[in-house]
Amino acid sequence: MFLSTTMLRLLVFAYSLFLICILPLVSPTVVQDFNHVERCKDSLYMGTPPRGIIDAGLKKICQRYADKPRYVTLYDPKRRIPVYSAYSFKKTEGDRRMDSPWMYEPQLADVDGNGNMLPFPVGYLHMKFEDSQATLDDYSDVVLYERGQLNPDQHQSDPHDRTATYSLTNVVPQIREFSVGPWREYEEQIRVRLNNFCRGTAFIVTGVTTRGNMIRRNNQDRVAIPEDLWSAYCCTEYDRNAPHNIRVLFPSFAAIAKNAKEGNSVNEMPVQELEALLKTSMDVDQNLQIFYDNCLSPSPLPLYLQHTV
Repeated sequence: MFLSTTMLRLLVFAYSLFLICILPLVSPTVVQDFNHVERCKDSLYMGTPPRGIIDAGLKKICQRYADKPRYVTLYDPKRRIPVYSAYSFKKTEGDRRMDSPWMYEPQLADVDGNGNMLPFPVGYLHMKFEDSQATLDDYSDVVLYERGQLNPDQHQSDPHDRTATYSLTNVVPQIREFSVGPWREYEEQIRVRLNNFCRGTAFIVTGVTTRGNMIRRNNQDRVAIPEDLWSAYCCTEYDRNAPHNIRVLFPSFAAIAKNAKEGNSVNEMPVQELEALLKTSMDVDQNLQIFYDNCLSPSPLPLYLQHTV
């Protein structure tokens, strides 16, 4: 049976529409935006990334593992570190997963793949790969630094979500004393706080500032060393019967600390105060906003009672 010319044209048109519909679902990990569930939209409060970061040359990564989107990273391939990672917090007991292999992002190097992060291969890595991101060799001989996750595995519960945090595109060099001391204590403090008092979904954005210091390898600048680490969370559904000293930390709060051996205490503050600091230390404009609409919490109470919350 032969199809008429008109029928063939209709079939070609229908197939074209089908491709348009599914392309967003099979797009590579490095994306133009995060405006789709398959591009990690659910990792962001109101599906919206931080606003006001000047991102010329930066790469938007939807971190995928085992064929599912896991979290968002804005990555700087020139400095070979993330500017920030953004994720949804999952309630957890806080144990660390130690058996996950470190992984890389094939799409940054235009390596063929299905959009998933992959374990580092054994043996030679070609120059195009090393140009686009950090490798294990960059961290092999630097005893001063830990591989510090911006999305820490302790803030995830699903085994695959936890494994996905072990990508070097989610890692920055952290001074060892700072990483295992004040910053780890802060991550645990936030884990306990959100576990106990956040009743809905909590969204976290954790990032860095830099001043030009680099890890060098083979006489070349390889990986930027952060000057500061900062973090902010947003949870609009929280326990309104919590003690007052807890309620004032919701719906959002933030922190910043020096990535240093000494003078590295973590300072907590309102998110808007953190944004004011970042405007002087990051490549951002005056419209910097970490959470959509400042994570304003719609109050279930009438106006005359809102002052009691």
